[in-house]
Amino acid sequence: MEKKNKLPELLAPAGSPDALSAAIRAGADAVYMGASGFNARIGAANFTPESLKYEIARAHEAGVRIYLTLNTLVYDREIGDLLKTAEAAYLAGADALIVADIGVASMIRRTFPDLPLHASTQMSGHNLEQAKLISELGFERMVIARETSMEDLAHVCRNSPIEIEAFVHGALCVCHSGQCLFSSIVGGRSGNRGLCAQPCRLPYSDGKGGKSYPLSLKDLSLAPHLPELIEMGVASLKVEGRMKPPEYVAGVISIWRKLLDEGRGANAEEMRRLAEIFSRQGFTDGYYTKNIGKNMLGIRTEGDKARSASQKTKIEYKNDREPIPEYADRACRASDYKPQRGTGRRGKQIINSAVFMSASQYTASAAKYFDIAYLPPEEFPKARGACGVILPPVIFDSEMPRLRRQLEEAKKLGATDCLVGNLGHISLAREFGFKLHGDFRLNITNSETVAALEALGFEDLVLSPELTLPRIRDISGCTSAVVYGRLPLMVTEKCVGKEIGGCKVCESGRAKLTDRMGISFPVLKLEEHRSLIVNSLPTYILDRPRDLTDGFITRRHYIFTTESPREVDTLIKTFLSGAPIPGGKCRRLPQNQPAKKGK
Repeated sequence: MEKKNKLPELLAPAGSPDALSAAIRAGADAVYMGASGFNARIGAANFTPESLKYEIARAHEAGVRIYLTLNTLVYDREIGDLLKTAEAAYLAGADALIVADIGVASMIRRTFPDLPLHASTQMSGHNLEQAKLISELGFERMVIARETSMEDLAHVCRNSPIEIEAFVHGALCVCHSGQCLFSSIVGGRSGNRGLCAQPCRLPYSDGKGGKSYPLSLKDLSLAPHLPELIEMGVASLKVEGRMKPPEYVAGVISIWRKLLDEGRGANAEEMRRLAEIFSRQGFTDGYYTKNIGKNMLGIRTEGDKARSASQKTKIEYKNDREPIPEYADRACRASDYKPQRGTGRRGKQIINSAVFMSASQYTASAAKYFDIAYLPPEEFPKARGACGVILPPVIFDSEMPRLRRQLEEAKKLGATDCLVGNLGHISLAREFGFKLHGDFRLNITNSETVAALEALGFEDLVLSPELTLPRIRDISGCTSAVVYGRLPLMVTEKCVGKEIGGCKVCESGRAKLTDRMGISFPVLKLEEHRSLIVNSLPTYILDRPRDLTDGFITRRHYIFTTESPREVDTLIKTFLSGAPIPGGKCRRLPQNQPAKKGK
């Protein structure tokens, strides 16, 4: 394919005008940056809608493309402001918008049909099927998950109908992007809204009276693997760092520019220089090489800081690209926006659905109480009477054959429904003729997203647990809300249970992550390396009937993770009576939206 014959684009971060200048001088082909509050790095200086025209013009004069990030979750009452930001970017000549919300993408596509869309890493794209689906929805590029291995990345690049952008340098979140609720649920600062408090960088108890950092990863660098990335056809090489200073951008981009122009991987001296610019005890390529283990962990030491402070930035590259023509034919379009709402309210009939991590939790009482029950494919054969399967939160292409075998068996045993939490998994559910139900992992926070997902065939959708009761009430469509359960806070590709308790503790399901306040979060094993961290307390609102009526919550969703069969039966009696849960400690749905940083 033609895209494999092209040198990949070098994509630089810019959190300020000075960082943009540094990226241009250092030789970036394109720059991604944020404006207003609708981007995942609100803490950066960012750019005002008024300054976009000037900043984009000077980038274009240097032959550098500009991609604007609108990659946070959006509420119904914010749609108007988001459209104004999108229009400002459009009129200023932005070359593309980076979007995380499928509803926002649909809205922008209808309003600004000639404005290219890139799917943010926050959309959790990690397989070929997602690239195919979002291509049909009008996207031109997908930012693939940082956890993708060389094998899976090559497969997607070879077969994708759209461009693939890959992170190649910079900070790594331990949780799959778009799947982290830790900062939001525990600290009231949503990572999906650009306000992450970075709980992954904090110390946790090592169980021996000391502390460790089992969630803090070294920074990523695939600089030694550059020839492979070129060969497999990656369209864009993305450097993380919109919170970093201009000196970081200049230093890192100039080195990557030289490597790219010479078509080679970094040598030991260049890796040393990159580490001195910024690193956390060095770099890792563990996900890419499938070398996933303790060697991936790292923190920002005082020595790291001292080495960075001593660096003198020398830009070794001068930009000599042809200017990019102006988009003279662009005119105001926001007034053309027409809302696309869901199918209506949730109805008056109470419908109870539930996820069970283990077949043993699906007791006779549970079978009687719940209208639909979902179990992992490997657990479904052991649960008599269940009708639904829940797909794993992550399915790389190399894992598809195993999932197909499990789903085929579940289908033969009577499975009819499938709970799907990722756009890239829709085709797998359709392949077996399952009815589509949307999990909260689809990050549904507005009516546009409901409408877009209903158009893809979903019969009902579980709303994001980050929503307040008033925001739940705002959303139209066939939706439900989590009324009980320990919310999944993180899905990690690296085994956290092994780090904090060893293999035996991890296998037993007794692993717990204990923070500085003595609060413990259960850690469950999903796959060979994959872990699921759930909240310390269950969410619960069935003893607050006014919350249910105020939020129009008639479709109710439950999540069972660590509960024993006996606890499940006790809880069902509690649900039926509307009493407080045993022990009384629980998380409530917030009544109002937490204040933004600095307010």
